[in-house]
Amino acid sequence: MNSSNLRTKLLTEISLIPEEKLEELYNFIHDFRLGVEASQATIEQTMQFAGCWEDMSDEMFADFNEEVMTRRQQAFLARRSDESSID
Repeated sequence: MNSSNLRTKLLTEISLIPEEKLEELYNFIHDFRLGVEASQATIEQTMQFAGCWEDMSDEMFADFNEEVMTRRQQAFLARRSDESSID
């Protein structure tokens, strides 16, 4: 279904909505559109980092990856010890 036909069908459906439900429908459509815009912005921000490690040597990337894993383990262990001290 092309965009023009879909818009026509949407407008037809909207015209059939009872008057007292229009505000609720507007809020739903508005919130949906804002959510779509926000998710697109997030994707664009994330994609700015795509390829940022492209120039990194394999050795440097391996070191980086090891450091990340070590920090995650340390953070997890610290969190686990915090949880066990509550008991």
